Amino acid sequence: MKSIITKLSNNKQKKFERYLRLLGISKRKPSINYLRKIVRAHMMRIPFENISKLFYWKTISQNKLLSLRMFLDGIEKYNFGGTCYVNNYYFNQLLNYLGFKVKLCGADMDNPNVHIVNIVTIGKKEFLIDVGYIAPFFEPIPGNLAKDYTVSLGADKFVLKPKDKRNRSRLIMYRNGKQVHGYLVNPELKKIKDFSEVIRSSFRKDALFLNSVLVVRYVSDISMVIHNLSYVESKGKTSKKSKLKSLKDLIFRIEKSTGIPSEISSIALRGVPIFSKVRLGTQAEM
Repeated sequence: MKSIITKLSNNKQKKFERYLRLLGISKRKPSINYLRKIVRAHMMRIPFENISKLFYWKTISQNKLLSLRMFLDGIEKYNFGGTCYVNNYYFNQLLNYLGFKVKLCGADMDNPNVHIVNIVTIGKKEFLIDVGYIAPFFEPIPGNLAKDYTVSLGADKFVLKPKDKRNRSRLIMYRNGKQVHGYLVNPELKKIKDFSEVIRSSFRKDALFLNSVLVVRYVSDISMVIHNLSYVESKGKTSKKSKLKSLKDLIFRIEKSTGIPSEISSIALRGVPIFSKVRLGTQAEM
């Protein structure tokens, strides 16, 4: 029995060592500076995208959370990332492996606890970490705020408000000055199984990310956002929007922005209504 437990422990360690290798990061003792480094590495290397979700759903009927091995395989073989569940959950597991004090928390959008985030505590300081959202959160966001904390890129502005009386943090996303999205973080510790029903519902035939395309990739201080046939590239205070004319253009843009092979996107996007207009944030998984 002891040898079996040791073998399982070694296998898990190897997976996290592989995770770090894919991020280009070495293992160190937990610190604020190390947290900053690993968050930025994750944001630069692993995109927010639903191509992987569509691909696995169509090729192997995947209808639950990917295993850590499949998540890492996707990154290494296809330059995949994921939506909030895989990106934030496995980052939570990585931080835990590295010795950080981290908890998985739910966040309310249109419905309660349909998004997940991480809260890391170092000493007396608390940080919000979200590597599974459509936002340039390249650094840990301070949690104990006395005033609004703002992150801006191009036409988008993200404002984290000071905690309310129930210790909840509200994030608001503005685009061109108009509120378009956001979430409310619930501070209670959660386990991934607490989101089982939400994850299952994300594989319904009418689910948002089985009927649209959303890919967000960051390179240095530039963001590249693909939403169906819309492409927006932002740097500094400037955003440039262009229209993709066809499925072929969309597949080309995905490969150029993320490195996801065109043949993989071709399979993933079969039958997806890319010409329809879908309002982001109407369902889970942001």
